[in-house]
Amino acid sequence: MDILRQLGELFLEAIPTVFIVFIFYFFLRWAFFGPIEKTMSERSARIEGARAEAARLEAAAKQELDAYNEALRKARAEIYHEQEQARQVVLDERARLLKAMRARAQEEVEVAKNRIAREIAEARPQIELQLPGLASEIARAILSRPPELSRGPRA
Repeated sequence: MDILRQLGELFLEAIPTVFIVFIFYFFLRWAFFGPIEKTMSERSARIEGARAEAARLEAAAKQELDAYNEALRKARAEIYHEQEQARQVVLDERARLLKAMRARAQEEVEVAKNRIAREIAEARPQIELQLPGLASEIARAILSRPPELSRGPRA
């Protein structure tokens, strides 16, 4: 029974230590862990709030970027359309000028043909008048040639 008595004494001597440990635990919980837990929960709330704000800002930036890209696409399409219209105007003007130049060239060709036909018509009676005289000159020139000259060169 001596052991029981010793255990009882040990237990009585440990009560103040246990009491001091409990007091120290509650003090640390009140003075240290409570504020730390409070600060950590506030920090977590701020982090989550900042993440939510960042996600909201990112979504807004993405929406603005999409709007900007859409406006840019529309502006490019409008510029291409204007360029195509200007190009078509230039092509139409070019086609009109080519048609006018072809018509003018055709008129000049017709005028030249008419002038040449007139000149031929005017020259034909003179040539027909001179034809018998020219034919006799040619015949006389051919017939009056010496025979040696009419042959080719001798080798």
